[in-house]
Amino acid sequence: QVQLVESGGGLVQAGGSLRLSCTSSARAFSVYTMAWFRQAPGKERAFVATISSDGSSTYYADAVKGRFTISRDNAQNIMYLQMSSLKPEDTAMYYCAADLFGRPSQDQQSHYDYWGQGTQVTVSS
Repeated sequence: QVQLVESGGGLVQAGGSLRLSCTSSARAFSVYTMAWFRQAPGKERAFVATISSDGSSTYYADAVKGRFTISRDNAQNIMYLQMSSLKPEDTAMYYCAADLFGRPSQDQQSHYDYWGQGTQVTVSS
């Protein structure tokens, strides 16, 4: 069983920044592809960003490209999402997810095996 715990959410004004963290209990964290998804009220959960197991490759949803940065520290079993220039439409519950097998098409929710409980991000206008 892989446990994922998100933290760092909160209330921020538009234009501000937040850094989310996702910590893992898994010894094999360094071989997992990791990702962030988000779910806004009344909407389906949507892909935000993904990072390869060694951190060398990243991919972003168009809505966050240039504003968000995904990174990881495999020595500490932690993944980050640095969010800048936040907009009210970024308001959502943010979830981290782990793919144990390195599947292609990393923006697909069905490719992820474990999920955290989420951390709420609220951006006020």
